[in-house]
Amino acid sequence: MSKISGECLCGYISYSCSEEPVMAGHCQCTDCQKISGAGHIANIAIPRGSLTISGDLAFHEKQTDSGNTVRRGFCPRCGSHIYAENSGMPQFEFIRAGSLHDLEQSNPTMVVYAGSGASWDYMDPELQKFEKMPEM
Repeated sequence: MSKISGECLCGYISYSCSEEPVMAGHCQCTDCQKISGAGHIANIAIPRGSLTISGDLAFHEKQTDSGNTVRRGFCPRCGSHIYAENSGMPQFEFIRAGSLHDLEQSNPTMVVYAGSGASWDYMDPELQKFEKMPEM
């Protein structure tokens, strides 16, 4: 995977990352289903501190079933989800793969919360699957 950049639907929020992504995967938890309007959301983990964001994100925080807090950033103008942090993984920041300038830069290797996945939300059977969030 090479260094990444992207933006929201309206272009108000843009970002670039100075380091290589650490991993990419799909999340099928019910929160990600709701924010994506689909069966999952695709995320890319990057090292904390390597992301530069232009524009002011709006945020929503929610406690997860594990007790961690997820802070999700979205464009206040068009509503596109761009960013997330998880208090249980402070070494990472997460970018929504759909916001990439080049979608081919996302190469998912896993599915988390596969136990919450809808039967119609097809996942590549070659991807490693976790019923919940694995220990990092």
